[in-house]
Amino acid sequence: MSFDKSLYKKLSGIVAPIAFQYLMSSLVTASDAFMLGFLDQNSLSASSLAGQIAFVFSLFYGAFVFGLTVLAAQYWGKGDKKTAEEVLAVTMRYSLIVGLVFTIATAFIPHLIMRIFTPDPVLIEAGADYLRVVSLSFIITGFVETYFGMMKVCDRAKLSSVIGSSAVLLNIILNALFIFGLGFFPEMGIKGAALATLIARISEAVVIIIAIARRSCPPLDISLMLRSENKELHKDYWKYTVPLLINQIGWGGGVTMYSVIMGHLGTDAVAANSIASIVRSMIASLCWGIASGVGIILGGMLGRNEFEEAKKAGGSFVRFSIWIGAASGVVILAITPLVLHFIHLEPQAQYYLKFMMLMASYYIIGNSLNSTIISGVFPSGGDTKFGMLCDVITLWCVVVPLGMIGAFVLKLPVLAVAFILTLDEFVKIPAVYKHYMKYNWVKNITKAEPGK
Repeated sequence: MSFDKSLYKKLSGIVAPIAFQYLMSSLVTASDAFMLGFLDQNSLSASSLAGQIAFVFSLFYGAFVFGLTVLAAQYWGKGDKKTAEEVLAVTMRYSLIVGLVFTIATAFIPHLIMRIFTPDPVLIEAGADYLRVVSLSFIITGFVETYFGMMKVCDRAKLSSVIGSSAVLLNIILNALFIFGLGFFPEMGIKGAALATLIARISEAVVIIIAIARRSCPPLDISLMLRSENKELHKDYWKYTVPLLINQIGWGGGVTMYSVIMGHLGTDAVAANSIASIVRSMIASLCWGIASGVGIILGGMLGRNEFEEAKKAGGSFVRFSIWIGAASGVVILAITPLVLHFIHLEPQAQYYLKFMMLMASYYIIGNSLNSTIISGVFPSGGDTKFGMLCDVITLWCVVVPLGMIGAFVLKLPVLAVAFILTLDEFVKIPAVYKHYMKYNWVKNITKAEPGK
């Protein structure tokens, strides 16, 4: 029992700041939706669809940072900080490159991008305005999120949480000022939400640079970022990152297809789905924080060759994730009346939202279990391929095709289509648990330092 107490004490020390940071990030999206909803439903729907671009970008930097966590957590746990910092430099290179691509695309072809999500000219125009203003934030986000990932690995999770949460509060305040034109600020509507996001991201980058200068977090070696001589480390990084990247793109592409499907079912469906997704994301913050913490703790154990301890800890974390998922579902049900009372939608959209919240309450149970195992336990020992295959096959061979057939061929009601799109987490549970019990993830993936 003492083992469990010490284990969960360590987990809570990592999870609490990470989960709080996820929650605060979700609050930005929630404040966008809440404030823009006061203007009109089109602004709400347009910002939701335009926000899918940021979600797609998060799939890329998420995979890069995930790869950093897989390798750096084991090297840091082993005590090899120099190699862990080199992993940071390699990760930063790719995060900035992809961030630049997204910045250029959203700055110069925002209308073309919006047409992917909706044929509605009003939503396209409003969404394009949002993307054009927010475009510079993508490359800045690449820098910020890579450093946040490294801070979590090197026991600076609280610092990353303080920086991220402060930026979120700034974002929410600026949302109110810019969207509604409070005080001497002009009323900017959806452009104001985008500008608030950009300024908040810039503030995060500035504070991180100050923290680096004060040696509060690991330094970034620019020369290693531009050119790394450690080819074996680079090879290892891509060995674990490529499956994660395919997984992220495959899973995220499938989730984005949910928005595409809903986007073609009308603005009522888009508005209701966006609110339900925001609430689900906010409540799921704890689940995602647990997955991140589990990966870091188990990675450190495996880097120190504590294999049996890692097995026991993994089993304990899996059981814990089921309880957390169930509790999260109860919370969603409990807050549903409040959401329906305070969010102002058209009557049809309000009707959709009520039942989408119910779907979110059971969906999160499967999400909690799968995220802990696929995003926490498996990658801690370098097992990144199974999650890739599981997520991609489930989404693209089962759920997305069924959703498209239901929406565009069978012309099913909106709520029936929404139900189909919540099946993915439960379809893959048997395969995930069976693979977990093989314990292929229990291994040390670090290399010996030169000369040792």
